[in-house]
Amino acid sequence: MSGPLTGIRILDLSAVLSGPLAATWLCDQGAEVVKVESFEGDIIRRTTKGPNGLNANFISSNRGKKAIAVDLKREEGIEIVKKMVPYFDVILQNFRPGAVERLGLDYYSIRTINPTVIYCSISGFGSSGPYAGKRIYDPIIQGISGLNAIQGGPDGSPKMIRTLMPDVVTALTAAQAVTAALWSRERTGEGQHITLAMIDAMIALTWPDAMIGNMLLDGSEPGAPNRKDELIFQTSDGYITAVAISNSEWHGLCQALGHEEWLQNERLGTPARRTGRTAETAELVAPILAEKPSKHWLDLLDAHGVPCGPVLNCAELPENEQIIANELIEVLDHPGIGKIRQARPAARFSATPARIQGFAPTLGEHSREILRDLDYSEQDIDELFDNDIVH
Repeated sequence: MSGPLTGIRILDLSAVLSGPLAATWLCDQGAEVVKVESFEGDIIRRTTKGPNGLNANFISSNRGKKAIAVDLKREEGIEIVKKMVPYFDVILQNFRPGAVERLGLDYYSIRTINPTVIYCSISGFGSSGPYAGKRIYDPIIQGISGLNAIQGGPDGSPKMIRTLMPDVVTALTAAQAVTAALWSRERTGEGQHITLAMIDAMIALTWPDAMIGNMLLDGSEPGAPNRKDELIFQTSDGYITAVAISNSEWHGLCQALGHEEWLQNERLGTPARRTGRTAETAELVAPILAEKPSKHWLDLLDAHGVPCGPVLNCAELPENEQIIANELIEVLDHPGIGKIRQARPAARFSATPARIQGFAPTLGEHSREILRDLDYSEQDIDELFDNDIVH
């Protein structure tokens, strides 16, 4: 392992995406991660077909981990997990509220075994309140968090985000919280319990921008977010984005498009007025941009200091010159699957480089290895397999 978290060990009891992805990003940064699954495996293994339960979603959200499959419905299986606990710095779990307590693997039970453990509990809505017991997937949080309404805009019907944003935002929040707790333990020697609800992560994300209309309790309106869809423009051969917020950018846009008379438009004369009238600006700009190819406009807008860029589809992204310059997409030779693309860890560390530490494990791939590390004898291990305690 290499990276700034080298030496940290994480026990990943989570499933689906938010918890596993948080653990994967910490693994990229050097932490050793062991994933504990049921005999059925993480449901992400079964959402799309792939050899040995290794589909694209699972590979990307569980790379670099070791895996053990344990029957947590049996006391012997729970005992195996408890024997692992003293050897780990962090435990991640996203069982439904109440489930982990019934298993005896909740924070208060675990800290009697490992008092300095960092224990991170991820849930949809937290442990209390009318929604606490709801079954949760990413689209449910999208709707309740207001994200779908934001996408639809004030005059449109709600729209689903076509990526699992609440899961990913929760994963980022969890990973940051775990590293903060590890730093606190470094100074104080004390472990702690991190509780993180997906709804909390999403509201924290949208509040500085999309939710600013809810800020003032007296009902007055401090401002409204941009209609971001009005900042995508069709050209003669594709789409681009262009944004002119500052006065110098607005001047550059007017000059590039050959309409300096727009500078006299008082309704668009300040950054605040332009921000609140993106639809009005788009009505002026869109017909002109539709007349020529994307490259023509991007070169011209860049020359006039106007922020702009191409709108790439998924197939175009790996071939983009900036993505290539950033060395963002790595091509790996996966045994049994062939060559695959993965996005490298986003943050670069000059002294302790993060990297993709390995491939996602098959179900129970390292069960025997992990049990040996726990000082189980070969006879004991064989009996656990024969009795369907581990897989």
